[in-house]
Amino acid sequence: MPKIQADALLVGGGVMSATLATLLSKLDPSLKLILAERLDHVAHESTDGWNNAGTGHAGYCELNYTTETADGVEINRALSINANFEISLQLWSSLVKTGELPAPNQFINPTPHISFVWGEKNVAFLRERYSKLSQHHLFKEMEYSEDFAVLNQWMPLVMTGRDSSVPVAATHISHGSDVDFGSLTRNLIASLESNEQFDLLVSHEVTDIERAKDKRWDVRLKNLETGKSITISAANVFLGAGGGALPLLQKSGIPESKGYGGFPVSGQWLVCQNDEAVKRHHAKVYGKAALGAPPMSVPHLDTRIINGKPALLFGPFAGFTTKFLKKGSRLDLIKSIRPNNLVQMMDVGVNNMDLTKYLIGEVRQSHEDRVNALRDYFPEARSDKWTLAEAGQRVQIIKKDAKGRGKLEFGTELVASKDGSMSALLGASPGASVAAQAMIEVIERCFASRFTGDWQARLKELVPSYGESLVNDADLLRRVREHTLSTLKLTGK
Repeated sequence: MPKIQADALLVGGGVMSATLATLLSKLDPSLKLILAERLDHVAHESTDGWNNAGTGHAGYCELNYTTETADGVEINRALSINANFEISLQLWSSLVKTGELPAPNQFINPTPHISFVWGEKNVAFLRERYSKLSQHHLFKEMEYSEDFAVLNQWMPLVMTGRDSSVPVAATHISHGSDVDFGSLTRNLIASLESNEQFDLLVSHEVTDIERAKDKRWDVRLKNLETGKSITISAANVFLGAGGGALPLLQKSGIPESKGYGGFPVSGQWLVCQNDEAVKRHHAKVYGKAALGAPPMSVPHLDTRIINGKPALLFGPFAGFTTKFLKKGSRLDLIKSIRPNNLVQMMDVGVNNMDLTKYLIGEVRQSHEDRVNALRDYFPEARSDKWTLAEAGQRVQIIKKDAKGRGKLEFGTELVASKDGSMSALLGASPGASVAAQAMIEVIERCFASRFTGDWQARLKELVPSYGESLVNDADLLRRVREHTLSTLKLTGK
């Protein structure tokens, strides 16, 4: 069987692979790039607009990015995520300027980000969170109020019909965003297809991965429409297949994959497309997660614009399935258990009973139960105006801790071979929002020999803050943010 040669094979047609391919093609247009997707079109799993929150995760409203500790509210993760989202905004701005992305409102729209809490304890937490974040230049535009009238101006749908005797508080950032990552990704790939050095293979599933004698990777792909197989010989392979990345990483057999496992969590949304309700709410309103809930289950009431159509989404309501992908197999979890990760998988199962109980409770909820949860954020919500929709599948990372036991991670992590020729991105939140920074890290680590002065200079043109710290440099942040907010038209409404 003849082999098709490639400088890089990217597996998975989502935002991560699309971003990596875009960066590589800009850094060196002569690179032969192949992107393989098992479905018949791209951006249809976790990247699809209906399968994620669409929040430009910047730490503005997500309370789980600022945890409570014995020393008070910890804000470092929020600072890091905010700075990383700015990297994505810079890349998208550059591509809008060159015409490689369409008008910004085709994939991103200004949507205020609001954190909302009630009850004295939660109000005290939010007050401290605001106090710490607003002192940093990344969050200096954040507003805070406990005034019922002010909150009513920010989010009338949320405040109408609410008991005014209960203490409430909220923070507000006007330049937050709603991102249709599906539209973004489809536009990135459409632009890539104009490059003769880029090939897109849809309906192609990876069946085998082997290290060849020449140190390249032989990846066998099966065409799911014809049944025929081809082999790609690639110098570098990136596994950006969402929940499907873990099984593929295990197929590679690299030592760095040992000990990793996955904990799948599914999700559902309540969706409202009633014009009256949609017009009354223009914000992403995030609250506090229930006890035992995974971070992806932080409740929020969102304005969404997906494929150009507005809607309101509330959720997500978590669930459990053994699938690693929405269109995956119920055997995914069982097949991922190996001798090298069995201990870690068992440890996580035993030590996370709160999470297990929470997921069982979520699965058993009725429609009215879910609408009652919605009424914490929309007191006048009517059951007949909301329908249930399936969200995307997430696979949380299970890995070894310092003692060799298992621990559950809720972030994202790059796993790569020692020589950088095989890499995979595992995990979930903040995911798509920080795709640009995540893929820059892939390039730095996995294309180190090519990442010389020319590549660095070209990357600096795409991402002006590259090599500098937005967390530490207030003037740099001011200049960068002024440009991106203007270019992407995120200055608010």
